[in-house]
Amino acid sequence: MTEEAKSASRSPAAAGGRTTGLLIAGWTLALLAAFFLFFIVLAQVLSLAPEPIGPRAADFAEGARTTLLLTLASGAAGMVLGVLAGLARLSRSPFLRAPAGLYVWVIRGTPLIVQILFVFLALPVIFPILRLSDFQSAVIALAFNVGAYNAEVVRAGVLSVPRGQSEAARSLGLSGFQTMRSIILPQAFRVAVPPLVNNLVALLKDTSLTTVIGLLELTQVAYRLQSETFQPVPVLITSASIYLALTTVMTFFTDALERRMAASGKR
Repeated sequence: MTEEAKSASRSPAAAGGRTTGLLIAGWTLALLAAFFLFFIVLAQVLSLAPEPIGPRAADFAEGARTTLLLTLASGAAGMVLGVLAGLARLSRSPFLRAPAGLYVWVIRGTPLIVQILFVFLALPVIFPILRLSDFQSAVIALAFNVGAYNAEVVRAGVLSVPRGQSEAARSLGLSGFQTMRSIILPQAFRVAVPPLVNNLVALLKDTSLTTVIGLLELTQVAYRLQSETFQPVPVLITSASIYLALTTVMTFFTDALERRMAASGKR
C-alpha cells in the first residue's frame, strides 16, 4: 500500500468506521446481557402467575429463549446476506447485479410464511441430500427474508456517500476493495444502522410465523397451552406481553445505538 493509501486508511472516514464497529460491538454485548437478566426475571414473574400460566412458566421462558435465539441467528445471517446482495446490486457486472436483483425481487414479492413452508417442505424434495430440522429451516427462511430487506438498506446507504469520497480514495492509490472497506462502508453503515436494527426488531415479531412448521417458539408454546386448557385469554395475553417486553428491550437498545451513532457522526 502506498503512503497515500495508508494516510487515507487513517482518515476520519476510516476512524469513523472503527468507531462504528466499536459502538455496534458494545451495543451487542449490552443487549445480550440485558436479555440474560430478562429471562431470569421472566421465569420468576411467570412462576407467580395463577393457572394456567404459573405451572407452565418454564415453557414460556424456553419459548421466549428460542424466539430470541432464532432472531439473533437469522438476523446475523441476514446481515451478511444483506451486505453481499446490496453490494452486488451496485456492481457493474450483470453476473452479480442480476442474481442479486432477482433475489431481492422474489423475496420481497412473496409472503414470509410461504418462504418458511418452502424451505421446510419443498427444499428437501428439491435437494434430497438436505436434512433440515425445524429450527434450521426457520433460520434459513428468516435469514433470506430479512437479508433481502437489508440489501436495499445497504444499497441506499452506499449510494448516500458522496461520489467524491470514492474518487478521492482511488486517486490516493487505494484499490476498489480498500476504498469500499475503509472509506465507503463505514460512512454507509452510519446511515444504514438505524433501519437495519429496525429490521431486526421486525424480525423478532416475524419469528411467530415459524409456528406453521411446529417450531416450539413462543407462539407455538401459547398455541399448545391454549389447546390443552381452552383458556385463550390468559394464554394469549401472556404471550403478547412477552413479545411486547422482548421488543421493548430491543427497541430501547436500538434507540440508544441510534443516538450514539448520531452523536459520533457529528464529531
